[in-house]
Amino acid sequence: MDHVCQNLKKKPENLKMSSYIYIPIDLIFRFLLNQCYFFFVPFRPSYPVHDSSQILAIKNSYYRQHIDAIRTYYKKERQNWCVIDAFQSKWWIWDKVLREVQAIVKEIQVYLERIKEGKAASIADLCITPEELQCRLGEFGQYCPVSLADKGELVDCSVTSSLQFAAEFRAHYYKMASQEELDKFLNRPEIYVPPLAPHPLPPPDKLPQKLTAAEVKALFPKSAEMQGYCPVTYLDGKQRYEALVPGNTEYAAKYQDKLYVFESEEKLMKFMRLPEKYWNLKLPHKLPPVREPILLSALPIAGYLEQGVATSLIKALNEVGCLKPKFPFLSVRRTALLFVACHLKAHNARSPAHRRQAYRRRLARLTEHCELIPYLGRAMPHEYTEPQHRPLGFDLKLQTFLSLKDANPSFV
Repeated sequence: MDHVCQNLKKKPENLKMSSYIYIPIDLIFRFLLNQCYFFFVPFRPSYPVHDSSQILAIKNSYYRQHIDAIRTYYKKERQNWCVIDAFQSKWWIWDKVLREVQAIVKEIQVYLERIKEGKAASIADLCITPEELQCRLGEFGQYCPVSLADKGELVDCSVTSSLQFAAEFRAHYYKMASQEELDKFLNRPEIYVPPLAPHPLPPPDKLPQKLTAAEVKALFPKSAEMQGYCPVTYLDGKQRYEALVPGNTEYAAKYQDKLYVFESEEKLMKFMRLPEKYWNLKLPHKLPPVREPILLSALPIAGYLEQGVATSLIKALNEVGCLKPKFPFLSVRRTALLFVACHLKAHNARSPAHRRQAYRRRLARLTEHCELIPYLGRAMPHEYTEPQHRPLGFDLKLQTFLSLKDANPSFV
């Protein structure tokens, strides 16, 4: 040991002459149980500790800078982005990650076993990219083969990029509409693909195509079929006159080089599933009159009242019927008219907010005064009663009632 220590204490020049590279070190001697232990501690620059605030700030900065692009890539390309609650303990996080990985590994094992046996296998959570999916799509593209075979419906699954209901069979990928269709395909895939499939997918020019409002406008001067009426509403309504409802250009489709507009998104999706059922309808000879917008002020007085104030007037009359107000020393008819007028002003949506609040306070005061008569009728004693034995507030309400005898209720 002394010989080794003496060699270590040689000068750098001697080490260079001996073909050694000199590294500055500290020689630390520790004596324990009559044995000498020595450690070589190289001189290193001081770096921040791995969990220091400086390092954490740098990590957080890089995380916020790149996380959006990373999340978008994995969600779009691989569909394997799994969110885990980081507020939990490290043990909980580790257990969660372990269970997620085990589930994925099990799905991969099931996939490999089914493919080896020549069966159909689910491809969910296998990180298949959109490019790979497009290259290996089967004869039905992104249309559900089960819905086409069982119901004759064209269910386009390209509206979602998820592969939750997708499967592989004979080295091709197929997308299904729901879990029910996926289960059917996994059990007996051979009856849903050629040559046993009952219905082949129509050629691309025979498939319905959804259009946006801008695309419909670009087709001008081409007009919609059925003079713009919704074919789905008309046929489902048993082709009655009442079922002739105009369509909306927001819900449009092109089929067999013809343009169709629909009443709603639901009717559009129905047409996209069964275009052959709705596309070649004939309109009746008698059609509804063309609907043109009419100014409210151009209507006759009865129509103006019906379209403008009917709802508010019905609410006011309903309040009068439920409350049955009677203002002191006024007739029931005049009280009802005052109540309706005040109610209409208090709930006029076109009036400023402060004016509506003012009339609501007046309506509350009118209602309070109308309640004086039934209150006094219940609380008025048949014989004279000393003030201390009268109900609380009775004298004040009686005085208020008498003060309204000569009052003009036009303040409402």
